[in-house]
Amino acid sequence: MSVFTAAADQSLCAPLPVLGKDVTVPLVTGGEVTYAALDYAASAPALQRVWDDVAAYAPYYGSVHRGAGYLSQLSTDLFENSRATVAEFLGCRAGDQVIFTRSTTDSLNLLAAVVPADCQVFVYETEHHASLLPWRDARVTYLNAPRTPAQAVETLERALADREPYGPALVCVTGASNVTGELWPVKELAAAAHAHGARIVLDAAQLAPHHPVDIAELDVDWVAFSGHKLYAPFGSGVLAGRADWLQEAEPYLAGGGASRKVARRTDGGVDVEWHSTAARHEAGSPNVIGVYSIASACKALTEAGFDNLVAREQYLVDAVRTGLAEIPEVKVLSLFGDDAPRVGVISFVVEGWNSSHFAAALSAEYGIGVRDGLFCAHPLVRTLLGSDPQEVGECGAPEAEPGERSLNAIRVSFGAGTPDEHIERFVRAVKELVSEGAQWKYRTEDGRCVPDRGAAQL
Repeated sequence: MSVFTAAADQSLCAPLPVLGKDVTVPLVTGGEVTYAALDYAASAPALQRVWDDVAAYAPYYGSVHRGAGYLSQLSTDLFENSRATVAEFLGCRAGDQVIFTRSTTDSLNLLAAVVPADCQVFVYETEHHASLLPWRDARVTYLNAPRTPAQAVETLERALADREPYGPALVCVTGASNVTGELWPVKELAAAAHAHGARIVLDAAQLAPHHPVDIAELDVDWVAFSGHKLYAPFGSGVLAGRADWLQEAEPYLAGGGASRKVARRTDGGVDVEWHSTAARHEAGSPNVIGVYSIASACKALTEAGFDNLVAREQYLVDAVRTGLAEIPEVKVLSLFGDDAPRVGVISFVVEGWNSSHFAAALSAEYGIGVRDGLFCAHPLVRTLLGSDPQEVGECGAPEAEPGERSLNAIRVSFGAGTPDEHIERFVRAVKELVSEGAQWKYRTEDGRCVPDRGAAQL
């Protein structure tokens, strides 16, 4: 019986049109099927609206901030208007800066480069590596994985109260886990940070595509996210928030655009006056199309209405969780428990299956694209699997053979462009693989489980 009901489906908004929705892929068992893209947490397909906007702009493409010609001026206006659109999308406060980067990882590395030299950073072990690893020049306190939202706040409050010596501090936290999809108590964590004189940066890579993010309402100091998870193409990202640390630090990249004045000194050296605006950290020719695509995605999501998008996504989340709950061999990974609110990101393991083998079978036999591995969140997945922190396991490169245990999980993720049929097919495929097994033989090649093309069908 389907986990969907017609009545529920008719009460919800339709999926937003995305690129690739009609792409077909071959099955190892023969024939083709429409590809079910269920790896949104890695990269969401671009919205058709975004692609159309970019295509309309493309003939007018020009370099920004540097040209007197019409196309250059048009592109400059488009670039800066995109900055204003993103600021509005994020609910930025007066005085906040919106800086365009390459990705969430780039945004957080930029912030790490401008924190004061004596800053102490607090980060949970549950973070994506983009949030966990950039703080190499700061004093870092890694916080253990909490098991409830309240425990997350209590853990942070204790750590901040115990910090010595007193000085600048920064808390880095995700808004929604890229492994479990669970929402974190961002507003409460921000209040705890500020009560102890610390600042907070929100990794919104997994939150912004699924829920509204309002800097002022959440009272966070900075927000970072990526375009390619927000239904825009690869290669663009955002760091938005307080300007003071950004203005006081040396530019993230030294070069044209970041400099306001450059002059030779009599001793042969060079004097530089850097911009105090966002341009200070945007040296070089910017990714104008990437920036415009983010702004286009922000407008599309806003116009669709986040309440509608959240309601439909919750419907899909419930359908997946209901379907998986009917399979005793499946264990869904969670920090905060079954009742925790979450976005469309669900990770699980299957008893008796190597996770890479299972994901390969979903792709090869059902045309379903999911992800397996440690999802660039190694400490968190190891904690959720109850394994030794030193146990061997690599993100996306399991060493176990098909059928053997592996220190990895399977992640299904979806969003505004996901049709019901993809979720139905996924749940049905999981049930069939668990009950009937794979139809094909698989082998490990270059660290990945792949169909053995030389083998006969089972």
